[in-house]
Amino acid sequence: MKIHEAIGFIDSGVGGLTVVKEALRQLPNERLIYLGDTARCPYGPRPAEQVIEFTWEMTNFLLEKNIKMLVIACNTATAVALEEIKAKLDIPVVGVIMPGTRAALKATKNSHIGIIGTVGTIKSRAYEEALLSKAPKTFVSSLACPKFVPIVESNEFHSSVAKKVVSETLNPLQLKNLDTLVLGCTHYPLLRPLIQNVMGDQVKLIDSGAETVSEVSMLLDYFDIANTPQHQNEPNEFYTTGSAKMFHSIANDWLDIEVLNVEQVRLSTKTCGGR
Repeated sequence: MKIHEAIGFIDSGVGGLTVVKEALRQLPNERLIYLGDTARCPYGPRPAEQVIEFTWEMTNFLLEKNIKMLVIACNTATAVALEEIKAKLDIPVVGVIMPGTRAALKATKNSHIGIIGTVGTIKSRAYEEALLSKAPKTFVSSLACPKFVPIVESNEFHSSVAKKVVSETLNPLQLKNLDTLVLGCTHYPLLRPLIQNVMGDQVKLIDSGAETVSEVSMLLDYFDIANTPQHQNEPNEFYTTGSAKMFHSIANDWLDIEVLNVEQVRLSTKTCGGR
C-alpha cells in the first residue's frame, strides 16, 4: 500500500501550480510534492531531446522522495517525454494533454477547437493529433504563444503589459469561429481572465491541468492508493531550481496558502531511475 506516499508534480516553472491548486481542492487528503524548473524555464523553445533530459532530471529528483504517482504538469514535457517516462516507471504517470483533449471534445458544439501553447507543444502537434484521432472532422486551430510563459514566470500576469500581449497574440484566433479553446500550457490559467476577455464569453476555455486532476483522482481509486481522512499527512513540499522568493510570491498568490515553504534545489543527472 502506498497511501502514505505523496503525488509528485513536475513543471518547467510555476505553471504547474495551476494543477496543484485543483489537486488541493479535489484531493484534500493527499500529500503533494512539487518541483518547478524555473531556472531553465521556458521549455517551449528548447529542442525535444533537451526537454526529455530535463524532465528525467526532475522525475529522478521526485523518485527519491518515494512518490506513488507522477504528474507531468507541463504540456511541452508531456508532448515529448510522457511515453518514455511512462514506459520506464513502475508507478502511474499522468500527462496533461489527453485529459484536456477529452474535455475539449465534450465541450465543443460546433467542432471548432483552438489550441494555444508553447512553441514546443504546438510544434509537436500532440493536441491536434489527439483531437483528430478521436474526432476526425474537428476543425483545429493551433497557435503558439511564446510570450505568455515569461509574463507568468516574472509575476507580471496582472499587469497592463500582460493585457496588451495577450490581446495582440490571440488576435489571429478571433476570426476562426471557435467555441472552445484549450489552454495548452499550465501557465496559461494564470492569464485566464485576460484570455477570456479577448476571446469573448462565447468561447469555452479548457484548463488542461484542472482536467488532469480528475484523471489523477480516478487512478488513485483504481490502484487503491488514495489517502483517507484518518491518515495524517506530512506537509506538502515545494521545490524550485530558480528563485525561491519569486516562486513563494507567485505560489502564495495563486494557491492562497498562508504558510508555504519553498526550497531551492539543484538537479543532477546522476540520480536513480533515469535514462
